[in-house]
Amino acid sequence: MRVEQPLLRKSAPQGGAEPPLVIIVDDDASVREALSELILSAGFQPASFASTRELFDANLLDSPGCLILDVRMPGESGLHLQRHLSENGNPKPIIFLTGHGDIPMTVQAMKAGAVDFLTKPVRDQTLLDAVAAGIAVDAERRAEAAIAKRNVERLEKLTPREREILHEVARGRLNKQIAFDFGISEVTVKLHRSNVMHKMEAASIGELIRAWETLPAAMRGAGAS
Repeated sequence: MRVEQPLLRKSAPQGGAEPPLVIIVDDDASVREALSELILSAGFQPASFASTRELFDANLLDSPGCLILDVRMPGESGLHLQRHLSENGNPKPIIFLTGHGDIPMTVQAMKAGAVDFLTKPVRDQTLLDAVAAGIAVDAERRAEAAIAKRNVERLEKLTPREREILHEVARGRLNKQIAFDFGISEVTVKLHRSNVMHKMEAASIGELIRAWETLPAAMRGAGAS
């Protein structure tokens, strides 16, 4: 089966950033064509596929952007794809567009994090608003992930003792309390804390705590080990 190639945006993204990709998965060729033209007219980059299998083969799911999915298709359904992405740590924003929706299906999709659940036929502006919302959600998640990655890299520069101090500071412990617990002087605690702030590139305790909170939960839980 032929996979329709992504249509390129008319204008190049600024700063060399990868443009948002609106991935359309629908087994109706006329729907794919109409949606691709609509997405392109709004200045986004569409890519359309007749099935989730074609989508997986194209290896585009890590691209910035969002998905427009039909619910019922031959093979894996849109709801199955949503569950698969969630289970594999890919919270890509999804807009469901279907001619066969019902209330339980809508509730299931929205509880699982769908941006919207629209029924065909849908107004062009309603769909484009949902796409814009999906792209905005994806951009925010990617920005948060980039910050977390940067802070993990900084955390890896800390010594084991500095990680322990960071963990205690994040718990709201005072220097004298940390010194007593660890059997070291308060001056030593202050020195470690200064090193931590330097390596984490935090200008204040507030910044340090915010950086700590961006770290994966498993790393925060292991802070004192």
